[in-house]
Amino acid sequence: MKAIDVHGLVKRYGDKTVVDNVSMSVEQGEISGFLGPNGSGKTTTIRLMCGLLTPNAGGGTVLGMDLYRDQLKIKREVGYMTQRFSFYEDLSIEENLMFVARLYLLKPARQVVRDTLEDLGLSARRGQLAGRLSGGWKQRLALAACIMHKPKLLLLDEPTAGVDPKARREFWDEIHALAADGVTVLVSTHYMDEAERCHRINYISYGKLLASGTVQDVVDNAALTTMVVEGKDVNVVARILAGQSGVDQIAPFGNKLHVVGQDGAALKKSVAAAVKALDVTSHQGKTSLEDVFIQFMSKSQDNMA
Repeated sequence: MKAIDVHGLVKRYGDKTVVDNVSMSVEQGEISGFLGPNGSGKTTTIRLMCGLLTPNAGGGTVLGMDLYRDQLKIKREVGYMTQRFSFYEDLSIEENLMFVARLYLLKPARQVVRDTLEDLGLSARRGQLAGRLSGGWKQRLALAACIMHKPKLLLLDEPTAGVDPKARREFWDEIHALAADGVTVLVSTHYMDEAERCHRINYISYGKLLASGTVQDVVDNAALTTMVVEGKDVNVVARILAGQSGVDQIAPFGNKLHVVGQDGAALKKSVAAAVKALDVTSHQGKTSLEDVFIQFMSKSQDNMA
């Protein structure tokens, strides 16, 4: 049984289609990345899956439970971490977790909270007010509240936004530890390094799911060519290449220029012509996940415009 198996999901608000025929499956124990630009429908799709919203069309199962008939059951078996910190800032870490424990009718509540504080390294800060926590500690509190009732599925909506690199690394170590224990994770993110830590990724753009698979699958299926130009005159090359045949993206990286396009032959011809008589070298490089996502975004139309 798949942890998530949904098909044809549609969610409309008035005449705007926010989620447009999205189908997705996630295996048990898998960490599945959910990527896409702001306003692409990631949060709405996650809320459909955890029973907070009802789809206008489509259906499927989450943890074997029907999206329509079993919304309350799904909520009890899922841990949902929202984009924004959503706890009482004038309560301590321990008081917030006690509140959540009582919502889930966990018994004995004090022991469950004590164990959760210990597991997430929060015991020493148990009395600290939530409103005075740094971004990384707020994130850890939110994760603690998500996993306290031992969910089988975690739905994490941009959980590391605004968190420093060390806290992000520690958070992902915790996620992989949970997955090793059989917890399934669907996590939305804008960070390419985080996407590459997922077993599989799904890319949604303005309501439509454009790609699914391993990172390598998604990069290979995009069939892009990337040329790397390096040297003193890369800024001159960038100006020459703008709008040339086969050139879809031009991105500077220090003294290097990444030039990307779908028509590999035309791209190589344009780059070769541009670098003549200039103090630069060029060679074919490896297409990155970021190159692929920028390509997806440039080809997509904003469904809310």
